[in-house]
Amino acid sequence: MNRRKLASAAVAALFISASALPAFAQSADGPRTTSHSVHRQRGADGAVDATRTGPKGGVTNVARAKGADGLTDKTVTYPNGKVATTDRYRGADGLVDKTVTGAKGGVTTQDRSRGADGAIDSTITHPKGGVTTVDRTRNADGTTDKVVTTIRP
Repeated sequence: MNRRKLASAAVAALFISASALPAFAQSADGPRTTSHSVHRQRGADGAVDATRTGPKGGVTNVARAKGADGLTDKTVTYPNGKVATTDRYRGADGLVDKTVTGAKGGVTTQDRSRGADGAIDSTITHPKGGVTTVDRTRNADGTTDKVVTTIRP
């Protein structure tokens, strides 16, 4: 009698483990597949726009446009509806400066200028008030040195 109960208990345990095994195997940390895509198209203004689809299905639109000054500006619309813009323009010195307005409303400006030695320096003002200065110098042998100084707010 004991052998019979032991045998039926073993069969029942085997049946339960065999039926639960596929569900356990599916939840194991095995290879997972994710994908994303980028679709680029030329807009009516001749600039290349893009539609990016992320692995969770969120769609980000990147719209580029030629500004009145001939430089390319960019507007990015994120899946949550927030918008970031990049506006490029020529400064008084003829170099390309830019203003970036982030999705949270912060504004970053980059002002490029040409130093006495002809190297391009830049001053970046960050959204929370910090300033980064990039000072490039040309050496006699044609190489360029760079010193970056950041002042935090």
